[in-house]
Amino acid sequence: MQEQWQTQLPAIGSLNPVAGIVLSNEIAGVVTAIHFQSGQAVSTGDLLLELNTSTEQAQLNGLLAAEKLARLKFNRQATLLTKKATSRSSHDEARAELDLASAAVSSQQSVLDKKRIRAPFDGLIGIRQISLGQYLDKGQAIAPLVSISPILADFSITERHIAQLAVGQTVQLQVQAYPNDVFQGHIQAINPNIDTHTRTLSVRASLENSDGKLKPGMFADITLLVAQPKTVLTLPETAVTFNTYGANVYIVMDSSGNKTAEQRSIKTGQRRDGRVEITQGLAANDLVVNEGHIKLRNGIAIHIADSSNDSTQ
Repeated sequence: MQEQWQTQLPAIGSLNPVAGIVLSNEIAGVVTAIHFQSGQAVSTGDLLLELNTSTEQAQLNGLLAAEKLARLKFNRQATLLTKKATSRSSHDEARAELDLASAAVSSQQSVLDKKRIRAPFDGLIGIRQISLGQYLDKGQAIAPLVSISPILADFSITERHIAQLAVGQTVQLQVQAYPNDVFQGHIQAINPNIDTHTRTLSVRASLENSDGKLKPGMFADITLLVAQPKTVLTLPETAVTFNTYGANVYIVMDSSGNKTAEQRSIKTGQRRDGRVEITQGLAANDLVVNEGHIKLRNGIAIHIADSSNDSTQ
């Protein structure tokens, strides 16, 4: 049978998140509020965790009071300067004191903000690793956060296939967890350099993953679809036998109405869905024995029970 087969390049790879981190605190403190559950989906900016800020808040209140006083002094100096009742240097000193007071407020506000942990991007939170009331040292793990839709597939292609690669090409992917599902995506990026140890090129594909089936870290069987479909001659795998000398088939010879079997050597190509590509040794109109090879030998008479199941079909 002649079929249209898409040229394919096989590869193996692994799945990675677009973004993946372990949430942690920049400043030590005691946990006073937890605003998320393990496994919860969060959005950028969502408040996830609060640490005790009573001391820092008191310090901020004092700095705000100092800033207010500095502002009053500056405004007074500005008024006096317009009336030429104060010197320019006194006015500038008041301006500098106000700037220092405002900077101190901003700095203390930054400390308070760092005690409120927020989601840096949309994603899915993993298992929580802290508890309410727990003291967290600086940099302690809180929970993993990953973005899994879309998801990335990283794999390598040997250098001889580089000319067949292009950004945007279609990629099909299968994982062991869902053996009957085929996931489709497209090449997002190709490394500009070849690995000198493996002579392979790193490739990254992006796949939609709205249902969340694909998980970071999964092993993936990847098929890269390249070029245009081509016409190939195929046979069922059951029609081909293999030995130490190569691949063989039995073809049906018709001489004066007598049908006999003749073994013929062939060369095969790719295999897909129970069929094998025949690259050499057969023509499209050759009649091939599909099964029962163990009983066959060259020149043996055969009878075709159902011709629709014979040949290169």
